[in-house]
Amino acid sequence: MFDLYISETCPYCQKVMNYLERNNIKYDKKNVSDPENLNMLIKLGGKAQVPFLDDKENNVFMYESEDIIDYVKSKV
Repeated sequence: MFDLYISETCPYCQKVMNYLERNNIKYDKKNVSDPENLNMLIKLGGKAQVPFLDDKENNVFMYESEDIIDYVKSKV
């Protein structure tokens, strides 16, 4: 399962979440308004940018909504 770091007001995050939900792809939403999630995002990716995908099973981390959607398409 994917972890997706998001901000509720981010249109790029909304784009990724909409894609995942339309395609019934399960993911854990990690809102960066929670300081713990924000700290983990920075630890994993090095910057406070969303959306950010963490695929622990494949050791893949990425930013950019289009890249995330393309990656998820290749995995399902």
